[in-house]
Amino acid sequence: MSEIAHIAATLFKRAHHAERFVIGIAGPPGSGKSTLSAALRDVLPEGSAAVVAMDGFHFDDAVLASRGLSERKGAPETFDFAGFEVLLKRLRAAEPDIAIPVFDRSIELSRAAAEIVSADVKFILVEGNYLLLDEEPWQRLHQLFDFTIFVDVPREELERRLVERWREHGRSDADARNWIDSNDMPNIDRVLAARREADLVIGRTGPL
Repeated sequence: MSEIAHIAATLFKRAHHAERFVIGIAGPPGSGKSTLSAALRDVLPEGSAAVVAMDGFHFDDAVLASRGLSERKGAPETFDFAGFEVLLKRLRAAEPDIAIPVFDRSIELSRAAAEIVSADVKFILVEGNYLLLDEEPWQRLHQLFDFTIFVDVPREELERRLVERWREHGRSDADARNWIDSNDMPNIDRVLAARREADLVIGRTGPL
């Protein structure tokens, strides 16, 4: 049995007869949270799982500029935590047809109501950097998850992946290096230094 299939089997067993089961998938930038979430959605029974990304709650660049946070984009304080928390509560309550925002990296903007989660979706795979951050107000999220996973990747591998990511998005090597050193790595260190324990920790040094 593959690792993904094993994790999916664990989730299926833990969920029992629950109508809604919310899984928090956390990890630093570049750890592979999105890839893991998508892989789990694909191996769980068809139509039973949806992926919800915390990145949909990025503050708009104009808001970040007005708050002097443009150079810290991606840090905990650059997200609409309150809005994200409300969404998780609605998802737990299995309200019908919940609209969720999706962050579009090609335009560096969140698209409101870009996807719909229907009430009959059993597994909600929530992925984000700070889901297990042991800081206020992020600590409040812990009670909203039925199961948590932390994707643990060596710091040097994260750095390598981020260089590749920013190259793919058109940044020069110098610009990418500057952004990683001044922004991404501090965010990585914050995630690694202040996180709550997860129900499951997995390591990722290569592709899923």
